[in-house]
Amino acid sequence: MRGVVMYGPGDVRVEERDDPRIELPTDAVIRLAATCVCGSDLWSYRGIESPQWPVPMGHEYCGVVEQVGKAVTTVRPGQFVVGSFFASDNTCEICQAGYQSGCLHRESACPGGAQAQLMRVPLADGTVVATPGMPEPDLIPSLLAASDVLGTGWFAAVAAEAGPGKTVAVVGDGAVGLLGVMAAKQLGAERIIAMSRHSDRQALAREFGATDIVTERGDEGVERIKDLTGGYGAHSVLECVGTPEAMQQAIRSTRRGGHVGYVGVPHDVQLDGIDMFFSHVHLHGGPAPVRSYLPHLIELIWNRTINPGRVFDLHLPLEQAAEAYQAMDQRRAIKVLLRP
Repeated sequence: MRGVVMYGPGDVRVEERDDPRIELPTDAVIRLAATCVCGSDLWSYRGIESPQWPVPMGHEYCGVVEQVGKAVTTVRPGQFVVGSFFASDNTCEICQAGYQSGCLHRESACPGGAQAQLMRVPLADGTVVATPGMPEPDLIPSLLAASDVLGTGWFAAVAAEAGPGKTVAVVGDGAVGLLGVMAAKQLGAERIIAMSRHSDRQALAREFGATDIVTERGDEGVERIKDLTGGYGAHSVLECVGTPEAMQQAIRSTRRGGHVGYVGVPHDVQLDGIDMFFSHVHLHGGPAPVRSYLPHLIELIWNRTINPGRVFDLHLPLEQAAEAYQAMDQRRAIKVLLRP
């Protein structure tokens, strides 16, 4: 099969790799209908993270089951499935509480990388969810979004307790932030403030449900949020970036007693204990338990209630993965879908 491997910062190659196979009775092998580049992939691409090179890339996926192990009972060959980036058993007490990404037996759902034609999924029963049937082609981008960025934006909104009567602010206008706007809207938020400086992303944020746009950042951004909320700050703030500046902006934009849902993978983020002590702000986040939300998200997509696939503003064949990384790194694309 063909698959994407990163050999070092900026060095993305598509090469011939061994086809994945069933290794354990709980495995499934999927033929990918679509995969994509994630903003978190750019940490390695930019050299901010230094894994042991070379690394097979990708953790977002949907496609058709080709094989299953003897212990797999919830999906079968021929079904179209969407899965989380973490494999989970979906039976332990942590999973049953809705935190499958914290499963006692969690592992990567994409040990061989998902930017490929085929992939092996461990713990398939607890990791992938079948769609009601074979999807129409135009639904595939949205189903792919559910495997990470939609589920992650949804978790950010849930963790921040977005809901009816609430004012929600979203820090970050990447795919996760934009879909956090969509999630807040679906959860019934009264007012949604998207923080963005880019006109194309602002337009998509408004399409997804944003009522206000704030272009300022840092102290000015915080003051603008306060101005829009009568000096209080937002009830719920979604932090969808992972930098120290974004986290500080999120916390300081939150009213006392409010909630921050943080899902940006933290890099060099440090919090001042005294500031936190006197802020009365709730912090909740981490790797999104996408598997918890997949049945509901698939239903919303299948019924065409939401169209999260709009975040894919560039579609390329898998062979052009290097161009996909460049486009996202240079902010020429919000998110790039790859067709195997």
